[in-house]
Amino acid sequence: MSAVLRRNASITRLLRKQPFTDFIDPINRIHPFLRNQTQTQASEYFRFPNVLRRVKEYEISPSLITSSFSSSSSTASFWKVGFVGWYLGMVKSWPVLTKSVTSSLIYTAADLSSQTMSKSSTEPYDLVRTLRMAGYGMLILGPSLHFWFHLMSKLFPKRDLSTTFKKMAMGQLLYGPAMTVVFFSLNAGLQGESGEEIVARLKRDLLPTMLNGVMYWPFCDFITFRFIPVHLQPLVSNSFSYLWTVYMTYMASLEKPAAIAC
Repeated sequence: MSAVLRRNASITRLLRKQPFTDFIDPINRIHPFLRNQTQTQASEYFRFPNVLRRVKEYEISPSLITSSFSSSSSTASFWKVGFVGWYLGMVKSWPVLTKSVTSSLIYTAADLSSQTMSKSSTEPYDLVRTLRMAGYGMLILGPSLHFWFHLMSKLFPKRDLSTTFKKMAMGQLLYGPAMTVVFFSLNAGLQGESGEEIVARLKRDLLPTMLNGVMYWPFCDFITFRFIPVHLQPLVSNSFSYLWTVYMTYMASLEKPAAIAC
């Protein structure tokens, strides 16, 4: 009992000597440096809203973000509603018609280019010849290219290297010779040539044309079959055929073979 009384008396004397604030804030009685650091940190903490205000001054405004997104979306919408997007939409909605019109336009441009290079400046353009070429592209080549490329994609669905060479071989052995015969025969018939004259023309022009085609079309077919989607292959093939059509329209415009013309 006496020991407890002595302990309580010691606590009472200690409280009288030491201020009560030292127990509340012990850092004040440890070291003045720590007290200064604590006050500095506290003041910095209470100034933190000022820092937020400064950060907000350098933030990107919402209007700028909105305008950026609107400009990018307008660019994307331009491509969607532009000519390329319109053409792709037509290929999807009206594949045969779109590819036929494309072939007709390319054959028209190719024939006009061929006449420009082969005729003198005083000779007029043969618009009937151009109309024949446009009709061939519209009614014959465009639809046949559509069905030919789809047939190749069904027979050889892969797009690896070996499959590409198979498609190229089929084109050179079947489609190319057949369409060349049709082109020369139809064009000669529309010019009023007889059956014997058409046969004579094929004997004279078919083999040289096929040999020149072997030097040109395998490269074009490799790119078309290897890298181009099926629905765009006729467009790419028509693009390659522009130079070839300039040559073909020139060959088709040659005079009749001499033996028949007599």
